[in-house]
Amino acid sequence: MFVCLFVCLFQLSIACGESSSPLHILIFRLWNQAIDSVKLSVAHLFANSRIRSDDDILPCSFKNMFSVVSDQCQMRTEDWFLNKKNSENEEDPRAVFNVLDSTLKENLDRLKTMRESLSLTKVGLVVCTSETDYRGNVAVIRDLCLGGKLGVALWLRSKMIQKGIVPDVLTHNYLINGLFKTGDTQKADGVIREMVEIGPAPNCATYNTFIKGYCHINDVDKALHLLSTMASSGIRPNTVTCNILVHALCKKGLLAVATKLLGEILANSDGKETSDVITSTILMDSYFKSGDMIHALGIWDGISHSQMDLVAYNVLINGFCLSREMNSVYMLFCQMLKRGTLPDIFTYNTLLSGLCKEGKLDEACYVYDIMLRAGVAPDQISYKIIVQGFCVHGDVVKANEFLLYMLERSIVPEPHIWNLIIYGYGRCGYLDGAFSVRDQMLSFGVAPNVFTFNALIYAKIKGGKIFDAFYLKKEIVLNNILPDLVTYNLLIGALCSMGQLHFALQLYDEMLRLGYEPDLITYTELIRGQCIRGNMKEAEELFAKLLKSGLPIDHVPFQIISKTYCKMREPHRAFDLFQKWFASDERVCPL
Repeated sequence: MFVCLFVCLFQLSIACGESSSPLHILIFRLWNQAIDSVKLSVAHLFANSRIRSDDDILPCSFKNMFSVVSDQCQMRTEDWFLNKKNSENEEDPRAVFNVLDSTLKENLDRLKTMRESLSLTKVGLVVCTSETDYRGNVAVIRDLCLGGKLGVALWLRSKMIQKGIVPDVLTHNYLINGLFKTGDTQKADGVIREMVEIGPAPNCATYNTFIKGYCHINDVDKALHLLSTMASSGIRPNTVTCNILVHALCKKGLLAVATKLLGEILANSDGKETSDVITSTILMDSYFKSGDMIHALGIWDGISHSQMDLVAYNVLINGFCLSREMNSVYMLFCQMLKRGTLPDIFTYNTLLSGLCKEGKLDEACYVYDIMLRAGVAPDQISYKIIVQGFCVHGDVVKANEFLLYMLERSIVPEPHIWNLIIYGYGRCGYLDGAFSVRDQMLSFGVAPNVFTFNALIYAKIKGGKIFDAFYLKKEIVLNNILPDLVTYNLLIGALCSMGQLHFALQLYDEMLRLGYEPDLITYTELIRGQCIRGNMKEAEELFAKLLKSGLPIDHVPFQIISKTYCKMREPHRAFDLFQKWFASDERVCPL
């Protein structure tokens, strides 16, 4: 029983799985002590058997001791084997060995069974854990790719491959997409090479990701090469592949190639003649923007009217607006409503833009009212189109009304809208209105930019307040804004018109020191200033410098000089200048 107790404790320690725990160490120590005690008892039994043949030699004390040990061993044997019959077998030392052998064998067999069961349990746990780790690692890789941490994602993928676990194709697609977004095409190529070598095999989505990545970096040739690689690999391109390539080809202006590609894909579509509406819409939009109405309308005729969606209608409306065919625009607008396709903000903005370009501002206001009644809230672009339309046609008061509409709807306009109205007031000579809008702009927390100050400078010059315009130039610098070329051209032109050529040349030198290159307007204003002062030699030198600058030249500089020579009754000098101009630049017709 004592041995069985230790064996049970030993089994319990193994089941716990803690080989280095204090309980395990304590059990092994007790087990060793028990074995030593048994060994000592067996030795005493052997000694007792030899002492019986030589009783006269040993002392009585030794006899008594061995007899006691023998009795104890006999009692233990009786406990283990209750069916022993005679005392001679009980005193036999071989009986003790038999008992120990059978007990140890029985317990070792039991330990072997327990270990096998524990091993199977551990194998099951490892398989389960591996499956759990795989799913977790794959999810982490995808999250890292979405977060832009591609280095860590690639490291985790390599660790999985080292353990013999290869992520699935979807995870590889995440990696490739992230690498192309960061522009690391070399690593993306390495990933797809490893996919071909060790798996998983690339699918159509993998090739689409690669094609999209190459199109994103404007490498359409490699994208088309991948399309041919797909066919040789037995992977058939889908509509997503076609849309990506057609869009990239249209952006490069290769409309004929895009149309041919669409035809080839349609020819391999198992007899289906209807093209994808997205692909057709992309082609149609490109033809409209290039001014090719015939091909655009031909693609429109190829689209089934049941497939027409909101985007297709928006492309058509924009195309007809570009062609200034507003009657067709209204027809399409009514067709949308009949088919139950409700116009969105892009539809209304396109319609507003077409009407404002045509100068039909009343109709634009009517469309604006329709937007509000239809529940489509105008955005910044809507107001920008309307405000710009009114400012271009000189109705700055109406433009200011729409600015107030924006503020009433808690829409703070962008600086461009404020600048349009300030410029409109300045062009009309209404200085108070221009500066009132500027103050309102500041009250709403919109910081003025250089275009705002240029509009105010133009308003001051238009009002004849040249010194106030120079003060505004200083205010630009105080607001940590650098004046641009337009600022200098406005001030140089104003000084030349007033005959203040000396100050105009000072501004010209300042402009050159700041690194600004003079343009056609700069040279034209300086030529005018020199002609006003009668400095014809300096005016011709500026004109020669203008010819050498490579800038596109119109007739204005030559006209200024020729009129001055005519006033001076020297037309032959004007003719000589004309010949020099015509000989130096044949691209521009002076008349």
